[in-house]
Amino acid sequence: MHAQTQKDNDTLQQKRLLTRAAFFLLFLLAPVLNIFRYDLTETHFVLFGFPLSFNLELAWVTQSSPAEVAGQILFWFVLPITLLVPLVLWIAWKWGRIYCGWLCPHFSVVETINHLMTRITGRPTLYEALRRGRRGKALHWAGLALVCALIGFSWALAMLSYLLPPIPLYTDLVTGELAKYPAIFLAVATSLFTLDFLFARHLFCKYGCAFGVVQSIAWMTNGKGKVVTFDAKRAAACRDCTKACDEACPMRLPTRSHKRAKFTCTQCLQCVSACREVQKNNPEGSLLSWEPGEPGKQTILIPVRQVNPPRQQSAKSEELKWKSG
Repeated sequence: MHAQTQKDNDTLQQKRLLTRAAFFLLFLLAPVLNIFRYDLTETHFVLFGFPLSFNLELAWVTQSSPAEVAGQILFWFVLPITLLVPLVLWIAWKWGRIYCGWLCPHFSVVETINHLMTRITGRPTLYEALRRGRRGKALHWAGLALVCALIGFSWALAMLSYLLPPIPLYTDLVTGELAKYPAIFLAVATSLFTLDFLFARHLFCKYGCAFGVVQSIAWMTNGKGKVVTFDAKRAAACRDCTKACDEACPMRLPTRSHKRAKFTCTQCLQCVSACREVQKNNPEGSLLSWEPGEPGKQTILIPVRQVNPPRQQSAKSEELKWKSG
């Protein structure tokens, strides 16, 4: 039983590590490989090595009628968005913030820094560590700050390479000939990312990421959407547990609570893996599972009040009168 539980945990988190690592590399290398970027110097997108100007070259626009220009915009810009947006919302409606937990480069950094900070202070966030009087050694904090700064710099450089031709940008950086405004951008962006990764990484995921919030709203409208559920009938099995599921959650959510309390859940399933490990010797297995939810007032964003039919209401009122009399 223990071997199978450990195998399930390893397989689940290995799959997630693979998808996150692959997408993180794609995020960093997409501009270099000309998979996708916007070239400010040429003022057009680049998609798989081809310029994507929506066929709106200046010479053509000046010789075309407004209707022709509008048609090009509708076909090359509006139509793809109208197809892509519903697909993204449907995925979020069905599986929640699965992009965040399984692909998002920022969430990969959140988990990495959480792990490092836990090793330093015993807690994954600075606020929890200070609250419990765990400060760590200055040398370790210096190392953590350096890691955050290096990751922040790589992010800033990647973001800039989405706007400027990557190879000339990297060449100028290595030779020390970087222009003034790209240098300012790198300095400011690196500082902001470093501060975010050190102090507010999971808070940004909760409240600052518009894409994440949109996914959460779509998910909360689906009472049957996939959700981490808790077997409340077996709650006694949690008596000797140290809240391993809550401790494992990178977003610091009450993992055993109802769906609305887990509005920003990223579906990373770290809590499920933690519970499986704690209950590895329990024949009944984990108390947490990832499965379709049951529609109810705690599973949707705006609870619907159920009103009893008039006959039932009158019957209840008569029963109350009879009891009081």
